[in-house]
Parts: sequence; structure tokens; C-alpha cells
Amino acid sequence: MQAYRILIADDEAPQREMLAGFLGKRGFDVLQAADGDEALNLIRREPVDVVLTDLRMPGKSGLDLLTGAREINPEIAVIVMTAYGSIETAVSAMKVGAFTYITKPVDLDELSLHLERALEHRMLQAENRELKGRLEGIASTDIIAASEEMREVLGLVARAAPSRASVLIYGESGTGKEVIARAIHGASPRKEGPFVAVNIAAIPEQLVESELFGHEKGAFTGATGRHIGRFERATNGTLFIDEVGDMPLAGQVKLLRVLQEGKIERVGGGEEVPVDVRVVAATHRNLEESIHAGEFREDLFYRLNVVRIHIPPLRRRKADIPPLVEHFLKKYAEMNDKPVEGIGREAMDLLMKYPWPGNVRELENAIESAVVLARTSVIGPKDLPPAVREGSEGQLHGGLAAEDDPGLPLPERLERLEKQEVLRALEESGGNRSEAARKLGMSEKNIRDRLKRWGMA
Repeated sequence: MQAYRILIADDEAPQREMLAGFLGKRGFDVLQAADGDEALNLIRREPVDVVLTDLRMPGKSGLDLLTGAREINPEIAVIVMTAYGSIETAVSAMKVGAFTYITKPVDLDELSLHLERALEHRMLQAENRELKGRLEGIASTDIIAASEEMREVLGLVARAAPSRASVLIYGESGTGKEVIARAIHGASPRKEGPFVAVNIAAIPEQLVESELFGHEKGAFTGATGRHIGRFERATNGTLFIDEVGDMPLAGQVKLLRVLQEGKIERVGGGEEVPVDVRVVAATHRNLEESIHAGEFREDLFYRLNVVRIHIPPLRRRKADIPPLVEHFLKKYAEMNDKPVEGIGREAMDLLMKYPWPGNVRELENAIESAVVLARTSVIGPKDLPPAVREGSEGQLHGGLAAEDDPGLPLPERLERLEKQEVLRALEESGGNRSEAARKLGMSEKNIRDRLKRWGMA
């Protein structure tokens, strides 16, 4: 492993030699310079990780060296050595880019600690540079990451993408789990291969195995020919299994075997077919709870959960709402040939206050509707869906206070109160529909159906 290179710049030779000897014994590759000009010439010729410079030197000062060094290499770490009387100047040096300062006479233990931190900082810079390069490859118009929460998600995507590891994506319905799965595929060595998506919740239970692994002719009634399953279609690429928590236990056994052995067996066939597939799975369920309930295999969970990515709900990353609105507004204005150019402050305030139980999908639906119905070039509150206007005005994200209106017909009053209770339960359960259903004593399907009816699914 190549040693880190430290450049010592000090016009006092005994001090310079002492520090060089100490750092050399610690395994560092040490360069020496008697003044700022010599130090800058060395930095131009040699890769340097850390500069340790005296603040006051003849010719170019330590501050001049700091400025010049960072112009040559912005990531170089500079530690300034100073006498007690010059601490104010050393602090000024930190304001223009010095990593830290250390007072003379130099405490070698303190120097070691500062060097360790400076080198850790350098390693983080290198990692961030690499991640930035990958993120540029991941970036697309489908991913909006203005919030710190989503930047963290993309950081995980960038680190996970180059590997072969399985990824498990957690997130509420509508948060963009498939978008993240596609980003992982697009930044991976498999990006030239197929990306195949399958939603387990959308497939009848008895057909899940056939869809994933394929079937042979005559395997069951209606199997009139060989069917190639999603695994084979995803060979040399990525298979995205959405709502994996809904997979029947029998299918879980076969999925585990594929992950362990890299082979599938079509339904009704006896031949093992090798497949080279990376699996990215997603769920809105708490799989640990499903394991305890006997609904999900623990061994399969650990196979899938090698890299875990949680996409926060939109209500917890409000910084993403304005750029998402801008993106969807432009998209649907062009698609519908509408001269809508922006959104008014009052309408944006309503969007920011609304809790978005349907997350990004619901926001996209709301903006599409607003663009289509807009009467002017700027979207106003009246252009937004009623659910958004009422939800925001009632401050549903805080107290969920949608007051009863005795003047309304009884069915409409009951509908409004039911909506209030469902949204309150969703808010209290962090958007977890299963938990909200348990609180309300109703099925998750009933909640899903109601959200669809209210335009929030």
C-alpha cells in the first residue's frame, strides 16, 4: 500500500528535520521545502496529500503557500504551524481553506491526531468524488434529490450499484421504489442488460411461480406452450421484484433457491436452467414483522437484505416538493400543449402543507390535474384537487382537523369524517397502511380502496 505523502515547509532547518524524522518513522513519505516557492514547485511535480507549513517564512508566506497549493490541488489538506502570537492569523488561514492549525512548539501527539483527521478527510473527499461521478451517471429527470434525505438515498445507490449484491428497497406506496431500482441498474455493470420488473401484488397467487420462473407446456390447465419467466428474461441484467412481501411462502422457497444457486426450474419441468441475474426487491411492508408472523422466510430476508435502502415519504422531505412540482408542471404542460408556466405562492403553500399520503405519485397526479384544468398560465389554489385544498387548509399534516359541517348532507358528512380518521391513522402510523388498518379495525385493502376513491393512491 502506497504511503501518504506529507510536505513540510519551514525555513527553520532543525524544526523541519525533526518533524521529517518523526513522520518518516510513522511510515509517511516526507518531502521538505525551506520556503513557499520551493514547496509550490514540489506540489506541481509530486502528488502531495498533506502540507504542513510554517505561517511565517521569507518570500511566500504560509498563507501564500496555502492559496497556491489549493489552486494546484483543491483537495490538498494544509495544516498551518504558528506561534501563539499569530493564532489570529492562523484562524484567518482556516477561513480561506486551511484544514487546521497547530501551535509551536509542536506537540507531536497533537500533530499525529491532526494528520489522522486530515487524511480521513482526504479519503472522504476521494470517496465523494467517486460517488459524484457515479451519481452523475445515475442522475435522470425521474430522480429529484433536493433534500438531504434523498441525497443520502442516492449516495447508497451509488455505492451499491457497482456490486452484485441484492438490494432491498423500503418505502411507502408512491415513493418511487422502481425509479430507484432503475437507477441502481443504470449505474451498474449490467446496465447494457435487461431491466425486468414484476409486481407480486398484481399477480394472482397461483401464477406467481409461473411468472417468475416460467412453465412448460402442459404444466397446468391453460399452459399451451412453454412460457419464459421473468428470471430468464432478466439474464445478464436486473430483476426488480416489487412488493416482495406479498409473495406466497411456496414461491419464497423457490426464490431463495435461485438466490443461493443461480438456477431456476420452470413449473412442470425437471431441467435446471442457470440464470445470471441481480435481484433488487422492494416492499412497503415491515418484513421483520412478517417474519415474526410466519408470513415471510427469515433466510430469504437475509438474502435480499444485503443492501437496505429506505426511501422516506414525501411529507418527510418537503424540500423535494418545489423541484418535483416544477418537473411535473413542465412535463404535463408540454404533454397537454398548455401554456402553463408556473405556480402561484398560495398554491405552492398548499402543496407544502399537504401530507401526501400517496407520496410522489399523488403529487404527480395533482399537478397533472392542475395543469389540465388551469385557466391561466399560473396555477392557483382553485386549480388544485379538492383533496389537496381541504387537506392543506385543515392542516392534516399536523392535527388532521377537518371539521364536521352540519350543513352538508349526511352521506357527505360521513365520508368527510371517515376520510379524516383514515388520514389521521396513516399519519400516526408513519404512512404504514397495514398498521393504520389495524388501528382502524379494517383491512388494508379497504384503506387502499378509499385512498383510490379520494384520488390519493
